Amino acid sequence: MARLNRSILRFPVISFPQIRKQPVSTATTPSTASKPTGDISSVFPSLSGSASKPLPPRFVDIKKRLIRGHEAQIQASWKRLLRVLQQKRDEIKTKGSDMVPEINFWDLNDVEKRTKFRDALHQTGVAVIRGVVQEKEALGWKELVKRYISSFPSTNPAVYELYWSPSQILARSHPNILRVQNFLMSHWHSAGGPSDTKHLISTSHPLSYADRLRLRQPGDTSFALGPHIDGGSCERWEPSGYGLGGVYNEIFNGNWEKYTPWEMSRRIPVRSDLYNGPGGCSMYRMFQGWVAMSEIQGGHGHLKICPMIKEATAYVLLRPFFSPSKSQDNPRYLDIAHWPLENPVSSSLQGAVPANCQELNTELHPHLVLDDTMIHVPEVRPGDYVAWHCDVIHAVDSIHMGPTDSSVLYIPACPLTEANADYLARQRETFAEGTPAPDFPSGEGEAQHRGRLTAEYVMKNISTKAQRAMGLAAFDTKHRHLFDRERETLKMANRILGFGDA
Repeated sequence: MARLNRSILRFPVISFPQIRKQPVSTATTPSTASKPTGDISSVFPSLSGSASKPLPPRFVDIKKRLIRGHEAQIQASWKRLLRVLQQKRDEIKTKGSDMVPEINFWDLNDVEKRTKFRDALHQTGVAVIRGVVQEKEALGWKELVKRYISSFPSTNPAVYELYWSPSQILARSHPNILRVQNFLMSHWHSAGGPSDTKHLISTSHPLSYADRLRLRQPGDTSFALGPHIDGGSCERWEPSGYGLGGVYNEIFNGNWEKYTPWEMSRRIPVRSDLYNGPGGCSMYRMFQGWVAMSEIQGGHGHLKICPMIKEATAYVLLRPFFSPSKSQDNPRYLDIAHWPLENPVSSSLQGAVPANCQELNTELHPHLVLDDTMIHVPEVRPGDYVAWHCDVIHAVDSIHMGPTDSSVLYIPACPLTEANADYLARQRETFAEGTPAPDFPSGEGEAQHRGRLTAEYVMKNISTKAQRAMGLAAFDTKHRHLFDRERETLKMANRILGFGDA
């Protein structure tokens, strides 16, 4: 781990390249307005205590348009889905955490192990990569974090609204973390193939996304995140959200089995944060993830996931089109025959609230049987990396019943796209200022905090690849092993980041 030179821990003194003047496509670029103030509870109505209001009538029209002309196919696909969910639930109850694929960092080049890992990842949407960082180094990051936060008010939150601590920057720029991000994103594909220059994206050039950190103490009940999906909520049904790329067309057309969660070109134009909510993610994150800074096991403030990415996604998206004909206390409440298409159509999108994440529970999403299908990720040690597909349902233990802290640095895996490069340019400015990253609640943040790394220090102490991931250095567009799509993507990103045609 790089040693900190206290003499340069001051406000940044270097300047960044001029960001290009022209805006990127309005179809892909979120609002650049500052987020409201708040904290992580701001995107969880269940945590903030705010009551969910009925959605406006326009959502009735949206729902009608989505299935108009193929209602019979939707009804038939719903029945097929409910049968499959019963089978998946039985499998999850039997296998539990063993369903989650694992691979050692030093085995990433082992073809046989990679293939087995890939097949399981595509089914579950979640993974554990062991030994990405040495335990000593990960524990060192935690000690640095503790020193960094020592001058903050002693409210002792489980999740800190911090983005630019030395530990976070060192972790995001670690070569092994960048290698794992590249590896994970290689499991996505584009229908057009690597020569497709119409959909500019590169999974070989991961971008640094400044996210929070967690230091959850034993006995904590405040960080009780229930089942949810990040990356917006209502946007999944809206034509100006995920509809821009037709991400879920197969599901809404009554062919959910043909839907692939791993096709990336359709997600490039998506607007996942139409309402500029505090903490709503506008960047395209293929995987959410974190690196552990402590030992964490089930019940000890650990991550829980629903390991059936395709089936669960289809259920969440189709659920608003159906309503039960029996009451919940009826023993046949969940029977397939008793869930016809909703009539009349309501505006409800169960668990979706504008400017918030998508929340789920057993009342709104009964066929998922979340009490059975939400399982713990296997036990992890400091330096292990956990990742889950951006559409995976996940939660956190409501009570931390372990004897020691449950600590992680949140580090997702983000590809290089036009919209992501535009976000990176704005994030680069918040890094220089020490303020919260653009997706997060606004405020002074760490602007006056002693111990914050300067851009000058970062440029001298991290690799060129890590500098590029942060938007601090130009991408190499002349590398001879680039595919056509990658080369054009890098050129586009350099222009956005102010490096011209470097």
